[in-house]
Amino acid sequence: MKKKAEPLVIPEPFAKVASAFARDKAVVAEKGWGAGSVCLKVKGKIFAMLIRGDLVAKLPRERVDELVDGGGGKRFDPRKDGRVMKEWIVVGEGRPWVPLAREAHAFVKGQGG
Repeated sequence: MKKKAEPLVIPEPFAKVASAFARDKAVVAEKGWGAGSVCLKVKGKIFAMLIRGDLVAKLPRERVDELVDGGGGKRFDPRKDGRVMKEWIVVGEGRPWVPLAREAHAFVKGQGG
């Protein structure tokens, strides 16, 4: 017997981001990696996710560099070993998450593949 999937719970800090894409049928919300982690996907690829209370978004490398240099976030280091992902930015609460998620959505949606 197949186990019934539990409904996805969107944590409050990520609710505005998720609701910004609620009407876009191409965007899918899924459970991410770890407790309280949620990700948004377009074309099967993650463009934004909530990890440990922070927004993690996929943006062009130059845009990530610009944000990091301006103090707008830090590079994503998923393994915590110094090997950062060059097209991913981590932004804490209190920053404008929805505009960054929209940028990430446009970037990932526009990529081939």
